[in-house]
Amino acid sequence: MIEFVRANRERYLAELTEWIACPSVSADPARHPQVRRSAEVAVARMLAAGLQRAEVLETSGLPVAYGEWLGAPGAPTVLIYGHHDVQPEDPLELWESPPFAGTVRDGKLFGRGSVDDKGQVLMHIAALEAHLRSNGKLPINVKVVVEGEEEIGSPSFEAFLAREKDRLRCDVVVVSDTAVFAEDVPSLTVSLRGLVHWEVTVHGPANDLHSGYFGGLVVNPIEALGTMLATLRDADGKITIDGFYDGVRELAPRERAELEALPFDAAHEARALGVSELAGGERARLPLERMWRRPTLELNGIHGGYQGPGHKTIVPSWAKAKISARLVEGQEPDHVKRVVQMHLERVAPRGVRVDIVADGDVRAVTTSREHPAVGAAARAMERGFGKPPVFIGTGGTIGPVSSFDRILGLPQVLIGVGLPDDAIHAPNEKFDLNQFYLGIETMAYLYDELAETL
Repeated sequence: MIEFVRANRERYLAELTEWIACPSVSADPARHPQVRRSAEVAVARMLAAGLQRAEVLETSGLPVAYGEWLGAPGAPTVLIYGHHDVQPEDPLELWESPPFAGTVRDGKLFGRGSVDDKGQVLMHIAALEAHLRSNGKLPINVKVVVEGEEEIGSPSFEAFLAREKDRLRCDVVVVSDTAVFAEDVPSLTVSLRGLVHWEVTVHGPANDLHSGYFGGLVVNPIEALGTMLATLRDADGKITIDGFYDGVRELAPRERAELEALPFDAAHEARALGVSELAGGERARLPLERMWRRPTLELNGIHGGYQGPGHKTIVPSWAKAKISARLVEGQEPDHVKRVVQMHLERVAPRGVRVDIVADGDVRAVTTSREHPAVGAAARAMERGFGKPPVFIGTGGTIGPVSSFDRILGLPQVLIGVGLPDDAIHAPNEKFDLNQFYLGIETMAYLYDELAETL
């Protein structure tokens, strides 16, 4: 089986390059035909790998590529999740090679979707093929779901899960849309943060006013908004909203020791990010604790008043801010949305009107490292990469992971092999080919390990 994988590396590279050439940008309606074409590519590849069935499934939005092999009666059933849509390539001028060409440089494949997430989906399809071609069968039953809307927040996915609940019935979900902690540090992600949003609009006068006549008389919405936002944190970076931290637990001594043992250089990371130091958030906390295990409240954008060249001396009619929070285990999205809104309404100055729209309901997801499937994944990664993995969190959010947890109540294993510098969502996204090839071997081992464990 592993010999088959190693003998077909060049073919896997060619297949991934061909898939990258399909610009499946879900955010751009003009490219939605390419998103459908990308789903068709995934279906064709699953059928070529030997799956018993594969087809494009419709949703209320963009299509899902689905495949299955159910030829192992009595064996566990594993659902493999990934996505085939990609982020826009902008800004194009920063790419060193065409974003949809799939260009190899220095042992890395550059192209939009190379690692996020077409390459990591292809790892699984190639591993399934290796089992079927080498052994004539799989040690487990497999269902594969490759979504087409992950990069725009998966707006149709929960309805799809509810509709297809019977079809998708399984024992565990495997997700490969994450990264390892560092090169040569194989890792399993066991926690993802959740996500909610607010759009806050402060209304002042009915129209922009002459600042000479009305400045100092009418409350300036930009000033009012700034005053409100300044109340969200204290001088040490702690969020000051009553009830915001409800449900958040402190790290256990073992968890803190594990964070401290990881090879994280805060000064090096700051230099790589172009900042003087990692001084954001709750500064009394460990940097990795802040990244993975503490909630955040971030200002994502602010707008109001005149933005053009020169000056326009006005009291603007309105000001607006976009805010998001990353949630950790124990926090309820609806509760957080409510307490933040109540706080902002309470601290709004007199003389303005505040409208707040809250959305998002993605909970944080934590998988116990004691779960048998996580143990199987750890053994598979050790066989694939030659050393046992560390257990890590991620500060990001994968909405479908929360959906599987909430709607289907399924345990999940997050076993991605990307690198932190893969530039996902940015120009020059890449997939290190050594990670890609060893990832295929790891997934091939994973199916054996899951069959024995589950």
